[in-house]
Amino acid sequence: MANNAETVIALDRQRMAAMGQKDIAALNRLIADDLIYTHSSARMDTKQTLIGAMQSGATVYAAVEPSNVVAQDLGSAVVLTGEAAISVNSGGNAMSFRVRFTDVWANRNGAWQMVTWQSTRLG
Repeated sequence: MANNAETVIALDRQRMAAMGQKDIAALNRLIADDLIYTHSSARMDTKQTLIGAMQSGATVYAAVEPSNVVAQDLGSAVVLTGEAAISVNSGGNAMSFRVRFTDVWANRNGAWQMVTWQSTRLG
């Protein structure tokens, strides 16, 4: 279980890149079926609604770039906190902004998956 922190930080970077690349297969692998995703606008998504909005084009992420990420290794879970620069087109409205986030990953049957995301818009 050593290096959980580094492993999960790398997986979260892959997940953020997959959002920007609309890599649905990677997102399906990296995101848990019971995901609770709370956007900086307070809108909530499940795995199905988050990926569905990306597939339909209702939400198009151009880039999600993390910074200042710190991991708390709890054994079978890792909590990440940090900041991210997000460029997204949601419902025809193009936006670029920064958020502070808390992101929880769980090890389920030997595979790490994101189970929770909560973000707050900065300035």
